[in-house]
Amino acid sequence: MAKLTILEFPDPRLRKKAVPVETVDDALRALIDDMFETMYDAPGIGLAATQVDVHRRLLVADVSAEKTEPYVLINPEILEKDGQAITEEGCLSVPGYFEEVERAEHIRVRYLDREGNTQEEDMHGLLAVCVQHEIDHLDGKLFVDYLSETKRQRLRKRIEKDRRGNRQPTAAVL
Repeated sequence: MAKLTILEFPDPRLRKKAVPVETVDDALRALIDDMFETMYDAPGIGLAATQVDVHRRLLVADVSAEKTEPYVLINPEILEKDGQAITEEGCLSVPGYFEEVERAEHIRVRYLDREGNTQEEDMHGLLAVCVQHEIDHLDGKLFVDYLSETKRQRLRKRIEKDRRGNRQPTAAVL
């Protein structure tokens, strides 16, 4: 396994829309393993392939405190969503910055698992929020896109200032 480099906002590659995975094979499973290693090391609870400059519809997640409930979602598709959850989100591609974002509290998702089998599952709470966040990455969208223009500009200025000062922010969770 190998730790991958996570792209950081405002890198334009984060805006590239991912294409569907056509074959679930050993090469894809090796990428999945590398993504889990990268996510756990960051530390985070979710990682989309787009964030590691692989523009295929693949994400990994594990919202358990013990890091014992890994999810692999290949070609995820949200079939239903309902409810409302306002949570403070962060992002491994926007390290050290957190803002409240409104998302659906419950989603029903269809995806391929690590072996290429079709799954359909209801997800609630933090897992639902995490999967929505990561699917957004696959669509070229970031959590900062949910913020007002004023907040986005303020965040961009803070990031630029922090990078000029070589500040090392703490890693976010998603």
